[in-house]
Amino acid sequence: MRWSEIPREAKAYMLYHTLIAPGLIVWILFPLYMMKVGYSVLEVGAFFTAVNIVAIPLTYLFGRLFNRWDIKKGLIAIDILDGIAYVLYGLAKGAVAPLMLFAGRTVEKLSAVLYPLYRAYEQIIYPEDKYEEIFAWHLRLPEIARLITFPILGYIFGYLYPGAENYRWAFIFFGLFSAVTIAYIWFFLPSVGREERITPEGFTFKVGEFKVLLAFEALLTLAWALAPELVLINYVVFVLHKTVFEVTLIACASSLASIIGTYASERVPKGRGFQVIGLGMFINAFYALVMALSPPFWLALAVYALGDFGNTLWFPFYRSWQFSLIPKERASEFHAAISSYNRLIGLVTPFIAGALASVHATLPYAASLGLFLMAGAMFVKLSRRRKMEAASRS
Repeated sequence: MRWSEIPREAKAYMLYHTLIAPGLIVWILFPLYMMKVGYSVLEVGAFFTAVNIVAIPLTYLFGRLFNRWDIKKGLIAIDILDGIAYVLYGLAKGAVAPLMLFAGRTVEKLSAVLYPLYRAYEQIIYPEDKYEEIFAWHLRLPEIARLITFPILGYIFGYLYPGAENYRWAFIFFGLFSAVTIAYIWFFLPSVGREERITPEGFTFKVGEFKVLLAFEALLTLAWALAPELVLINYVVFVLHKTVFEVTLIACASSLASIIGTYASERVPKGRGFQVIGLGMFINAFYALVMALSPPFWLALAVYALGDFGNTLWFPFYRSWQFSLIPKERASEFHAAISSYNRLIGLVTPFIAGALASVHATLPYAASLGLFLMAGAMFVKLSRRRKMEAASRS
């Protein structure tokens, strides 16, 4: 699919995600900041779990709220909350620092409560017959932005200004930058009210496949949540004795591999989606296996890139299948319910990940390995079932 073939509104939405991509460096800097100021990996995991418990009841309620309202307001709310959270991180100093960090993380978690609105907005604004092709572009552009900006930011905060005080200034900068992204949403993204959320005629809710989707979401949530960025940062910085620059190099290698993966996904024949999803899970299992063996830095970089290539390869097909199971007029509510379900599953995983990493730095990856294998086997089985059904109809 060429860029010129993408509708203008969809292009504007993709460029919004490209604009906010550099700010995702905060997701790396924040746990590293906490460990630099004296928190252990176990304490950081416990801290994240405590915030998860505070935020869990709100996800589904927010989804129902924006099921009736313009989703664009929710996107603005996300950036407002993120901006406040980052500024609070930047102000975390002295005796009140733990309170400010907890308040900031809680506000950021409230922002994450609204993340299902991204998926609902995408389901509505992207052309339904082009989901798989358009998600290749949706993934590609933000990865290009990360590929350009992350090495620069990583070098600045890894070698030029590595102190915790400089991290606080970075948090404040990205918090204030939210004003730019809020203005972009307001002026360039179209509104999406209830009248746009019309489920096409002939839609049938497939209960059996939706159950498979929920099982897969559970396995995938646990697999990634048991080996979060916190575990990678702890391993690279405190075991391999590298800096945040090397962490961003891993992120950049992953971005480059993801960009390649978007082109590879466009060449997968239609009807092979379940097979590709299963393949992607086995690629992720290989990544988890290598990381569990405590690889040197260069191998960790390579295997993270391979894992993200696999993720990008299968993601458009999974998202297209997911959207096919959800009625458009209830998109916000369904995506919020799935997100709430995932949050419940991953409620205490930061603490578990921190506890496993405190025993052995790469032990969390071993836990992820089995979950990826189970998820891959699930889609191999589903692909075979689809083939048998097609054969019986012909």
